[in-house]
Amino acid sequence: MPLSSFRCISLSFLNAPGLPFAEVLPEEDIQQVFDEEGVRFGQDDDAVYTPAVTLWAFLSQVLFNDKHRSCLAATARVATLMVALGLGRCSDNTGAYCRARRKIPAVVIQRLALQVADRAEASVPTQWLWMNKHVHLVDGVTVSGPDTPANQAAFPQPNAQKPGLGFPVIRMVVLLSLATAMIGGAAMGPYSGKETGETALLRQLFDRLQPGDVLLGDRYFCSYFMIALLVEQGVDVVTRLHQRRSFDFRRGTRLGQGDHVVDWMRPVKPKWMDQATYERMPESIQVREILVQVNQPGFRVKSFVAVTTLLDADTYSKNDIADLYHRRWLVELDIRSIKTIMGMDILRCKTPDMLEKEIWTCLLAYNLIRKAMLEAALASDHSPRQLSFTAALQKIAASFEVLICCTEHVIVVLVQTHLRHMANHPVGHRPDRVEPRAIKRRPKKQKLLTTPREDARAQLLANAEQ
Repeated sequence: MPLSSFRCISLSFLNAPGLPFAEVLPEEDIQQVFDEEGVRFGQDDDAVYTPAVTLWAFLSQVLFNDKHRSCLAATARVATLMVALGLGRCSDNTGAYCRARRKIPAVVIQRLALQVADRAEASVPTQWLWMNKHVHLVDGVTVSGPDTPANQAAFPQPNAQKPGLGFPVIRMVVLLSLATAMIGGAAMGPYSGKETGETALLRQLFDRLQPGDVLLGDRYFCSYFMIALLVEQGVDVVTRLHQRRSFDFRRGTRLGQGDHVVDWMRPVKPKWMDQATYERMPESIQVREILVQVNQPGFRVKSFVAVTTLLDADTYSKNDIADLYHRRWLVELDIRSIKTIMGMDILRCKTPDMLEKEIWTCLLAYNLIRKAMLEAALASDHSPRQLSFTAALQKIAASFEVLICCTEHVIVVLVQTHLRHMANHPVGHRPDRVEPRAIKRRPKKQKLLTTPREDARAQLLANAEQ
């Protein structure tokens, strides 16, 4: 396989011809995105770090944790690949690889990640959808990066932390598909400042939603203007009623017990909205409020009010809406897969530009893993959300370097084996499970750093000289 071929990406993530989702991200489309963005380097015959190899190595970093995530580990994998393909030896110096990574724009990786999500969403069977609708889960998340001057300037640490003791924090809002669990959109910015809140970031993602879609979020996204803007775009909303808004089921049009349609009046213009947009907003909107009883042990609330723009009670019953909002919890599990299992909670790159690339590379890898899970689910007549993401990640990581070096026959057998094994690892269905938010194993005791590291180091040296 030539080092210029993006087939190494497809093979490493179990993308083989003939599979139902094989055309989600074929190598030809990866090459097209690179060409359209004008990314051309490593064109010499003896070049090692071509765009294909560089992206492959970058993806390999986010598949592993701890010391296996370093640039040195990535170059070691490239050197191993070169020898295995019979292409000779190459240096494990990280300089060439790091320079090649900087030549790939973040928009290239972003386009690839979103293409995987869009094409998979368009191809899912109807039985994986909710009421024949595409539902997008929305939530906010924060990640941190290395404490460098450049990162601090772009993503300052929280004001409550002393200089030299905190880390740059990136706030993100993500859209995840209820059907595929893929990331369908992500907006990021500083943790604090003007227009950096979750609602502001969500407005940047409106173009990722299509008419007829449903946005499912928590009560933080339950605001008049958020709902009005989405309805204007043809997108329905299901949220929990914001804690500052009251309700009275004696008012409005009664649809059933604890179920009515009410009019919300337009409030005063918020600071972030321009006058023209404000005047375009309707003077009132109709929403449906539903009282949901929670009888499951371990939940902090016994009841709450869900708000939706799905007003037709004959088509969308009270129980349908309540069940859908209950599934909002899946976004927490998906974010845990990205932050904890894939290790995106603590990033490694030392500049804002590279931090953005690292985030999108992680999201691209996440979507490609989910794509393989779709293949396994479809072949085994499971729902994608019934399969273990951790098991799928382990299968792909186990053969990440091997598949590229195999014959066509071995590739087919290995891909089929991995997909079959993924289906053998369903997640547990434990609706009545109650667990304390506590751990049994005690962490090792370490003193907390209360002064900048340079000052603490100088103090240690001064004490040693006395």
